[in-house]
Amino acid sequence: MFKLTSLNLNGIRSATTKGLEKWLSAHRPDCICVQEVKCQASDVSGRFEELAGLKGHFHYAQKKGYSGTAVYTRHEPSDVRIGYGSAEFDAEGRFTELRFDTPQRKLSILSVYFPSGSSGPERQEAKYRFLDGFYPHLQALKGEREFILCGDVNIAHQNQDLKNWRSNQKNSGFLPEERAWMTKLLGEAGLVDVYRRLQPDTTDACYTWWSNRGQAYANNVGWRLDYHLATPAMAALARTESIYKDVKFSDHAPLTIEYDFTH
Repeated sequence: MFKLTSLNLNGIRSATTKGLEKWLSAHRPDCICVQEVKCQASDVSGRFEELAGLKGHFHYAQKKGYSGTAVYTRHEPSDVRIGYGSAEFDAEGRFTELRFDTPQRKLSILSVYFPSGSSGPERQEAKYRFLDGFYPHLQALKGEREFILCGDVNIAHQNQDLKNWRSNQKNSGFLPEERAWMTKLLGEAGLVDVYRRLQPDTTDACYTWWSNRGQAYANNVGWRLDYHLATPAMAALARTESIYKDVKFSDHAPLTIEYDFTH
C-alpha cells in the first residue's frame, strides 16, 4: 500500500512543536503533502529538510511567513516541478509536484494550496483568477500522466461538506461559483474526489478544518476543505481513508488515503 497524507500545517515550525515528527514516525506515510509551510529556505536549512526519514521538496512564497507548499517523500522522485507557470501564484508558493515515473506508470503527486477568499473581495477575486488558470493546467496534466492532487482547496463542495451550509452560502469557501468550479472539475474534467469515492455519504465525520472562533472544534462545526483529487485510474486504487481529527498540529486535520499501487 502507498500511504499518502495531506495536511495544512499553518506553519511548519508551529506544527513540529506540536508533535508532527513523532506522529509521522508512528504513522509512516510514503508521502505527506503539506500546505502553508510559512517558511523560507533559510528556515528549512539544517532543520526541516527531512522529517521522520522523509525528504522534503519545497515551493516557498516570496513573502516571508506566508503560504508555501512541500512534499515529503520516502521514495526518490524522478523529477521535481516547482510552480505551474503562473507568475502571480507561483510567487505565493502554491504548487509542488513530484514525479514518480516507471516503465509501468507516469505518476505525479501534487501538493497544492488554493487561495482563500475569506479576508475580503480582493482575495476572493484572486481566488477566482487562480481557479480560472489552474483548471486548464490540471486538464493538460491529466492528458499526459496520472496524478493525485493533495491539498487545502479552500472549497466545501456540497452541503454535506460543512456543518452550517445554509448560513454559509454567501461566504468564501461555499460560494456558488466556487462549488460550480469543483462540480466542473469532477464532471467535465474527469477528476475524482477520492474521499467521496470511498465515503459518499458521511457528513460530520468528513470535516478537516475548524475555525478557531467560538467552540467550533469542540462542537465539530467543521468544513471539508482538504482533498485528494485524482485521475480515475489512481482513484480506482484507493482502498482506505482516515481523517485524524484528534491530532492538533494546526486548525486542519491530516487526511490519509492508502492506494494499492500493485495493480
